[in-house]
Amino acid sequence: MGYLFYILIVWMLLCLPFTYTGESPGFLNHLFIAVSAVSTTGLATVSTSDTYNFFGELVILIGIQAGGLGYMTIGSFLLLASRSNLSPTRVRLGRSVFGLPASFHLPTFVRRIVIYTVALEAAGAILLWWYFRDAEDVENPLWSGVFHSVSAFCTAGFSLFGDSLEGFRGHLGINIVISLLSLSGAIGFLVVNDLFDFVRRKKKSFTLTSKIILVSTFGMTLFGALGLYLFEPSIRELGAEERILASWFQSMTSLTTVGFNTHAISALSPAVVLLVTMLMILGASPCGTGGGLKSTTWSAGFAVLISSLRNRSDVMLFGKAIPQGRLLAAFAAIVLYVICFTVGGFLLLVCEPGIVYEDLLFEQASALGTVGISRGITGDLGAPAKWIVIVTMFLGRTGPVTIGVALAALLKSAGELDGQTMEEDVIV
Repeated sequence: MGYLFYILIVWMLLCLPFTYTGESPGFLNHLFIAVSAVSTTGLATVSTSDTYNFFGELVILIGIQAGGLGYMTIGSFLLLASRSNLSPTRVRLGRSVFGLPASFHLPTFVRRIVIYTVALEAAGAILLWWYFRDAEDVENPLWSGVFHSVSAFCTAGFSLFGDSLEGFRGHLGINIVISLLSLSGAIGFLVVNDLFDFVRRKKKSFTLTSKIILVSTFGMTLFGALGLYLFEPSIRELGAEERILASWFQSMTSLTTVGFNTHAISALSPAVVLLVTMLMILGASPCGTGGGLKSTTWSAGFAVLISSLRNRSDVMLFGKAIPQGRLLAAFAAIVLYVICFTVGGFLLLVCEPGIVYEDLLFEQASALGTVGISRGITGDLGAPAKWIVIVTMFLGRTGPVTIGVALAALLKSAGELDGQTMEEDVIV
């Protein structure tokens, strides 16, 4: 309901005649953009810069920020700003939504999220403004810096440039800044909170969840970059530096679900399209701004596979056993994701028989993972297909949260049955 409320507000504002230029693109396209912004997906049926004026772009940016932080974070922070404490009910709900162990102090966690977000987005905006001001085709470097910084950190992928960031494929500075912002949002606030306590020496080491997130995120990003570097013909044609940057960026943008691209997605070969689709499905990490299955979910599935091959009854990661309840939560998320992907992909194929099926399945993976990269078919979709993508983007953003809340009691009871508590860390 929280995300739906944000979507309705953004949609109504975008429908106002002073938010767009020229003729109205229609209520359905406005709704598509609103859902894409709040779900931090980045798919667009119309060009953001050509369709909307500054006020419209500001509305989209606010929707991205609200969707990236999440309704629980914003609501809790506003309450903390007006009073010192949160009610016990909101604390319990907040821990369920964020997937926090009982040892976490929710008000402190929420404050750190907001401070971390504002600080990184401000630093990113300044650096991007510095780089954009030297570019010939950037009309308003400061606004472009702010917009792309927020869009990158919230892993939204909305751009004010018609070709996303393809014009900056070889720009080392912009590639680094966007990558750092995207990874910072995608790894999740649990890792940041862990790092903060580690630096302050409140903890001697990272928790299991943080280790899984960091290793899986950077490991899969490097794996994807290597695949693009070696097997994509259109990237092999580039110079040495551009080839490395393009391979890294496209792998990073797929796994973190940020959705920017410095290389034309339509130019990718079928094998690499499959690789990128896999990265989009795996996705970012829990309690962050990204989408997808989440690193802790597919890591738990991988750990089960390894245990089965070794004929072991216990499931281990980094030398620690994963409780049964957390494995159930992970596999419930995997099954739900497969069902949503299959049903949505089937419906898209039924509604759009004239579009190549791999492009439609790529679109479905991008929408469900809230990624936002496309093979260039989004604007060509008919009304029924647009509705399917709208629902898919909404499910992609709210699905993991819903699972976390629904399985909270299961996780707690399983932990008690296993003789373990949720004091250290949570895997969902």
